[in-house]
Amino acid sequence: MAHQHRVLIVDDDPALRRFLAGELAVEGYAVEMAGTGQQALIRLREAPWDLVLLDWILPDFTGVEVCLRLRASELNTPVLMLTARDAVAERVEALDAGADDYLTKPFSIEELLARVRARLRRKESANGQGEVLSFADLRVNTASHEVSRGGEEIQLTVREYDLLLALLKEPRRVQERQMLLHNVWGEHFVGDANLLDVYIRYLRKKIERYGLPTLIQTVRGVGFILKEGEPKN
Repeated sequence: MAHQHRVLIVDDDPALRRFLAGELAVEGYAVEMAGTGQQALIRLREAPWDLVLLDWILPDFTGVEVCLRLRASELNTPVLMLTARDAVAERVEALDAGADDYLTKPFSIEELLARVRARLRRKESANGQGEVLSFADLRVNTASHEVSRGGEEIQLTVREYDLLLALLKEPRRVQERQMLLHNVWGEHFVGDANLLDVYIRYLRKKIERYGLPTLIQTVRGVGFILKEGEPKN
């Protein structure tokens, strides 16, 4: 029998919770609901889940606070944030807190279901056999998600790691902006494309060192490429 994915819906709107639960149940998911951040954290720590649909505004904690507490507990359950907030700074805040994807309200149920399928596919892929990818003195273990350069460990957020992995899988090849957005933020990403520049900047700060060759190069008007450049100074 195929594994039935378990999805936790966290929202303070009972009508929306019931609607989403009904739609997901029809698609074959095992669904449970929580109306507060505290209820969500209790359930997430009690049993394994495949995905969390998490509202930003809750009666006790914000969705961002729930994400931070979840990641502090070393739980890597994928989180899809649902919110009416759509400013780039707020999307960055949610993603930095540990959310894996972001969908603004109002949204179509078709898009939500597509995002759910995409996120679950990524989770299953990540659970497969890992490998060590390398470029120059950069190393990424895809099983443990450990990243290092010159033997020095580097801590990345989930989104930074996904972006680095996308670049590392095709080194020395220019990757177009839209393809990177598609590969890292999902096939249905319709947000501000400047979010990619924000995360490229974050990634450069963490993996590039003074005196060592730069690794992420900008190809103006096209995208980015992973190749060694002039030493950072």
